[in-house]
Amino acid sequence: MRLLFLGAGGTGGYFGGRAAQAGADVTFLVREARAQKLRAEGLKIESPRGDAVVRPQLVTANDLTAAYDVVVLSCKAYDLSSAIEAIRPAVGPDTAILPIMNGVLQYDALDAAFGASRVLGGLCQINATLGAEGQVKHLGQHAVFVYGERAGEPRSARCTALEAALADAAFTSRLSTEIQQDIWEKYVFLTTMASATCLMRGSIGQIASTDSGEDILRSLLRECQQVAAASGHAVRAGADESALKILTDRQSPMTASMYRDLSLNAPVEADHIVGDMVRRAGVLQLDVPLLRVAYTHLQVYQAQRAASV
Repeated sequence: MRLLFLGAGGTGGYFGGRAAQAGADVTFLVREARAQKLRAEGLKIESPRGDAVVRPQLVTANDLTAAYDVVVLSCKAYDLSSAIEAIRPAVGPDTAILPIMNGVLQYDALDAAFGASRVLGGLCQINATLGAEGQVKHLGQHAVFVYGERAGEPRSARCTALEAALADAAFTSRLSTEIQQDIWEKYVFLTTMASATCLMRGSIGQIASTDSGEDILRSLLRECQQVAAASGHAVRAGADESALKILTDRQSPMTASMYRDLSLNAPVEADHIVGDMVRRAGVLQLDVPLLRVAYTHLQVYQAQRAASV
C-alpha cells in the first residue's frame, strides 16, 4: 500500500515517519525547501518512544504525478483549501483520502472535492510539534492514529490493507468500526478544552483549581455534548468519564493546541472548531452561552491579529 502524507510537520511527520521506519511505503509531499533539508539531514524524530532519523521518500508539487492508495491530511483547517489542490494529482480512481484533522467540518469540503466514497474518517491523538531545527518533537508517550469507513463495510479491503501497513509502527493504530462516533467524541472534548484554555489563558489544572473553574469546564462539556447528541452522536459513558477525568484534574498541565497557537500570535482553528460547534447549536436551537462567549473571545483575537499583520 502506497501512502502519501501531506507535509512533514509535527503530526504528519511523526506518524508518517514512524510508519516509514517500520517499513511502510510512505512518501511525503513537501515544499522544496523542506525537501532539501530532509534529503540532507533526514527526518529527525525526538520522542520518549525513541529517537530516530528516517530517510523517507519525498515528492514536491512539481513532481507529483502518480496516484497513491491513501493520502493522509494532517493540515490545519485554514490550510485545507490549498491542501485539496495540492493533493489532486495524487488522487486516482481508487485513492482514499484520510484526514486526521480536528473537528468535523473538513468532511464537507473533502466530500465536495473528491466524493464522499473516497473520504475515510480519521483522527489522531498526539502532542507533537516541529523544533527549531526542523525536527519532529513528540512531547509524551501518547500517539494514537484512528481511521475507518464512514459508511458501508467497516472492515473494507482498503482499511484492512492500511491496518496491515501500519501494524509495526511505533504508535497505536486502530481500525475503528464506529469512526463517526469516535470523531464526534474527540470533537466534543477538543472544543471544550480549546474553549476553556483559550478563554482563561491557562492550563486545565490552573482553570480547575479556581473557585468556579471546574463548574465552567463541566458546563462547557455539557454544552458540547448536547450538540453531539442532537446531531446523532451522543457521547458514550466511557468517553464522558475519560473527558471528566482530564478536565477536573487540578494538577493537569494540559492545554489545547489552539491555546498554544494563540499564545504565539499564530493563526487558530477557531471558526472550524468552536465556531462550527456554535453554528451547529444555533441550527439545532440549543442554548450554548459559554461556547458563544469563548467563540466571541476567539473572534476578537482573530480580528486583532488580522489588523496587526
